[in-house]
Amino acid sequence: MGGLALIARQLGYQVSGSDQNVYPPMSTQLEEQGIQLMQGYHKENLSTKPDLVIIGNAMSRGNPEVEAVLNQNLKYVSGPQWLSEHVLQNKWVLAIAGTHGKTTTTSMLTWILEDQGFNPGFLIGGIPLNFGISARLGESDFFVIEADEYDTAFFDKRSKFVHYRPRTAVLNNLEFDHADIFPDLDAIKRQFHHFVRTIPGEGLIIAPENDRNIEDVLNMGCWTPVEKTSINTNAHWNAQLIEPDGSQFEIIHANQSQGTVNWTLTGEHNVYNAISAIAAARHIGIVPRDAINALQSFKNVKRRMEVIGKIGNVTVYDDFAHHPTAIKMTLDGLRKQAGHEQIIAIVEPRSNTMRMGVHTETLAKSLANADLAIIYQPDNLDWDLSALLNYANNIEIIPSVDTIINKLKSIAPQGGHFVLMSNGSFGGIYQKLLDML
Repeated sequence: MGGLALIARQLGYQVSGSDQNVYPPMSTQLEEQGIQLMQGYHKENLSTKPDLVIIGNAMSRGNPEVEAVLNQNLKYVSGPQWLSEHVLQNKWVLAIAGTHGKTTTTSMLTWILEDQGFNPGFLIGGIPLNFGISARLGESDFFVIEADEYDTAFFDKRSKFVHYRPRTAVLNNLEFDHADIFPDLDAIKRQFHHFVRTIPGEGLIIAPENDRNIEDVLNMGCWTPVEKTSINTNAHWNAQLIEPDGSQFEIIHANQSQGTVNWTLTGEHNVYNAISAIAAARHIGIVPRDAINALQSFKNVKRRMEVIGKIGNVTVYDDFAHHPTAIKMTLDGLRKQAGHEQIIAIVEPRSNTMRMGVHTETLAKSLANADLAIIYQPDNLDWDLSALLNYANNIEIIPSVDTIINKLKSIAPQGGHFVLMSNGSFGGIYQKLLDML
């Protein structure tokens, strides 16, 4: 929604918006663009009688502002529909979908296009450090978008991505997530199938070779050419790892070497993200070697294993982890880079799926590469985290942020890597930890 506000402002509209908790980096980004922010939801926020209200998918019936929109008969629309009608029409849309890696892959692809002078428009669910903003209108025929399977709005229960109509689509991976709206994995596969139905026959789908769930989706019906990606095998697009942590790898396309990526990122998940971005860029005419060169200067995304402090012999990372698979891949990449150095994972299970306790066993096992995993259990968590202790012996459950800080204070003299994993503000732990160190 913050990204849509930025694009609407660039189109020349006067934009204001309300949210329950507005915090950096999005709040500062919006204020810098002259967008008025209102804390909380109140009918008075609509006293200016706006010409159009864009309603985000977190809003539901009973929300005071939603009720005011309906009672006052104000014109309203969902974010994805507004984007489709006002921005994406007549654009070559490149969409990145999947359970994991959407934000990072979208940022990589956008940076490749930017580096090659395409000046694309983009909408990303995070702030890529190469740009410093999460969205822009752009000045070209190309628009790169993070394509989310979450539902569109309280009045439109289709996945957001069915509105985007891409010509180039990446299907990164597919796992069960969003347990608050999807009853099972098959329901998510069905939405991905609907997405595939919107991609033209002259378009392109890029997908991993070894993802059975993606294969199930494509087997439901696919009318578009598909190019597969892999690591250390022989798919159409393949990465040969030179360094086991993923910091250096060779790109092979159609059995020919295209060059070597040498960058600061780690983890096989980021290698997959890179292959997909390079393949998508080639679809619009960017040769792989140029895409590889662009990735050498890619700076990742804010809150994606972002180093927020190096104090003494402790490195602190901010990671927007929301799913056990993402946690596992992130810690695996860090372990391969850090060797035997101490890794402490500090996790806030904040996503709807995690808060419902759906991933108890997989969450515990995803933390295996950490020497210690501290899990935050606030009073309002519906899930009894003690069940995690049945599956791992490196987990400690702590009910307050201040107690977590005290625990970390006792560990800090040993040095190592402290990874803060949350998709929220985590009770302000970031600055508290840096201040303590």
